[in-house]
Order: sequence, then structure tokens, then C-alpha cells
Amino acid sequence: MKSRKIALYPGTFDPITNGHYDIIERARNLFDEVIVAVAESKDKNPLFTLEQRIHMAQIAVKNLNGVHVVGFNNLTVELAHEHNAGVLIRGLRAVSDFEYELQLGYLNNSLDEEIETVYLMPKLKHAFISSSIVRNLLKFNGKTEHLLPIEVQKIIGSLN
Repeated sequence: MKSRKIALYPGTFDPITNGHYDIIERARNLFDEVIVAVAESKDKNPLFTLEQRIHMAQIAVKNLNGVHVVGFNNLTVELAHEHNAGVLIRGLRAVSDFEYELQLGYLNNSLDEEIETVYLMPKLKHAFISSSIVRNLLKFNGKTEHLLPIEVQKIIGSLN
């Protein structure tokens, strides 16, 4: 029997964006299962609570078979072990992301040599989107409909 290929896509997802969704779809085409892992990330001082971010991610991916969402507050490699994930997914939007992501990939591999990191790029139309850009727009009631999944936009609108 062929073993299932499980990938873990960790991040803060504060909030989950169309860029994240694009990466999740691409990962789902490559792996049998994709786990979207929402980090507590208290040190980043997220705008949304962990529960809100998990809920937004669950709503955003509800129609994608083989994708599910978990929250976590431990090392990514430990979470990967808990879920039998052998691959970590990381998104790259620009060259500026590369150095940090490369260091993170090497760090995770130093903790577990069996863990592979796969870097995926979103479609060009989503390449500029980041959660920090969305949060800045939200602070000033700026337009974010084109940056977020529709269901996530509705949730955020209901919180205000």
C-alpha cells in the first residue's frame, strides 16, 4: 500500500489571505493531505485571536478535500510528527522572503533530517498580498475584499 503524502503549512494566518489560499490549493494538488497549522504566535501580537484565525482558516478551506486546519503552540517539527507530515510548505512572494524562509527550512531540517521543506509561489496576482498589508488596511477601514477569501471578509466584517 502506498503511504499518504501529508504536508503541513504552518503560519500565523492573521488573517488568512487569497495568497495563502492559493498556496493551499497548489499544495493540495501535490499532496494527499494538507494541514493548515495556525500558530498561536503571541510574540507577533496578532490582530485576531487564535480561535478567530483558526475559524477563518476553516471557513476558507471548507470546500477543499484533504485539507484541514489545526492550531498549535509548539515547534513546527513536533507538530509535523504529531500529524505524520513529512513535508513543510512555505510560501515565497518575493526575493525578500527567501533568506528568512531558507534559514527556517535549514533550522527545521537540523531538528529533523527527515523533514523536507517545499517552497511554493502564489500566482502573480496574489504575490503582493501579505497579512500585514491586510491588517494595515483594516486599521484604516481600507478595501480588502480583493485580498481575502469572501467568507473571511464576511467574518471580519461581522467582528467590527
